[in-house]
This record gives sequence, C-alpha cells and structure tokens, in this order.
Amino acid sequence: MAVGGGTRVAGVIGWPIAHSLSPAMHNAGYEALGLDWVYVPIAVPTDRLAEAVPGLAAASFAGLNVTIPHKEEALELASGASDVARQIGAANTLIPDGDGGFTADNTDAIGFERAVEEVAPGALDGAEALMLGAGGSAQAVAWALRNRGCRVTVANRTAERARGLGDVIPFDPDAIDEAASSAGVVVNATSLGMNATEPPPELPLAAIRPGAVVVDLVYSPGGTAWLRAAGEAGAITVDGRGMLLHQGAASFTIWTGEDAPLDAMRAALGGAAS
Repeated sequence: MAVGGGTRVAGVIGWPIAHSLSPAMHNAGYEALGLDWVYVPIAVPTDRLAEAVPGLAAASFAGLNVTIPHKEEALELASGASDVARQIGAANTLIPDGDGGFTADNTDAIGFERAVEEVAPGALDGAEALMLGAGGSAQAVAWALRNRGCRVTVANRTAERARGLGDVIPFDPDAIDEAASSAGVVVNATSLGMNATEPPPELPLAAIRPGAVVVDLVYSPGGTAWLRAAGEAGAITVDGRGMLLHQGAASFTIWTGEDAPLDAMRAALGGAAS
C-alpha cells in the first residue's frame, strides 16, 4: 500500500491497542475499493485523550474509531453527537466536523445487531437477555437489546455503573446462573476470557440453555474458550469479530461515503466473522 501526500488517514484510539484487528480490516477495505486511505492504530493512555483528540483533528485525521477505555470520554470531547451516541452515552466513531474538531457517533449498536442477525435472524426480538459488563461497548449492546424489545438483565462488578442499562443483579455465580437459565440471549461484554485457555468461572456455562444465543464481544482465533464451550453445549454462538466487522463497516461508510466491502474486510479478520 503506497502512502503519499494525498493519502487520507483514519485510525483507532485505545489503551492498549496493539491487539486490535481494525487496521487490517479497514486497510483491506480501502485496498478492495482502490481508495487512497490508510488506517493506523494509535495508543492513547487513559489520561491523555483530552490532548490527543484535538491533536488528531489538527493533523487532519479523516476519521477515528474509539475503543477501550475511551468511549465515554470521547463523547464528552466531541463538538456534537448523533442521537444514538447521546442515548447510548458513549462514542466509538469520530467524524471531522469541518471546523477543526470531531462529531461523535456510535456504530457499536448496529454492529451488534447485524452480527447476531447474520447467525440467528430474529433472535433479538423480544428476548430475555443477560449481559455481563457495563462499559462503553456494553452500553451500546444494552441500547440495541432494548431497541429490539428485550428485557435486559445486567451483572457487573460495580453495580452502580450498570444502573440504567437493565435490571441489575449481583455479580455472583448463583445470580448469574439463575438469569442465564431463562435467557434467550447471553452476552459477555467484559474482558473476561480474552487470553484464557479455559472458560472463566465468572461467566455462565452449565446454566445456559441449549439453543440460546451466546455472544462474546471478546474476539480471538476460533472464538474464546467460553464461546467454544457454550457452542459444544448446544448454544448458538456469535464471535466478537462479527460485531467488530459490522461496526467497522458502518464507520467505513460514514467516513468514505462508500459501501463497505464486507467480504474483503471479513477475510482480513480471519474468515467467518460472526
């Protein structure tokens, strides 16, 4: 990929960021369409976002994705925001505002919905849903679930942070298993299991009923240990790469004005990203 003076630059900001698959995915999309764009990872420590965002705007970045732990603060720093981003309370996409700053949007919710629909069409409509976690991605997932008429139950280590996302339950095995036993959709929106070789004991497994849709926002080759175990027990599984693909495709279109080449972007993520 040749980079020149006219190349448009986009990227993803987070901390840490080295593990991100977004650069490979977006750059594959640019190449597929012959766009003179490049997408880069940008490591921004937790206390430096307020400096980084104006600096990246001044450097004429054509778009930014935002990941852990910056999604809520990114919304606060933006010059404006979409209704969806405001309702969710977090931003994962920043768009140049034409006046030296960025406006905020959130494509995580639509990314989550599209990822689940690819694997289990209609499964979200009016479902009983259990979600673990209450960070920026969880806020988008909870918004998407409520938008589809789901009754949402949330377990998070800090209960106060989960308030407003759904019916809050204690983050303990008994309460989580009880909720999982009646849930048609179970979502891990925490970082649990990111590098685990065995399913983390904090996540429900035996209590998940066969045929339930299990979504892990954590992504790893072949799915996480928890997701694989849930699939072996009869659940319908949705890998975190599906949400990554579809939220990224939505951002891609916002920035470039082009339909995202899903096949090329999916291939860059390592195959069936769903």
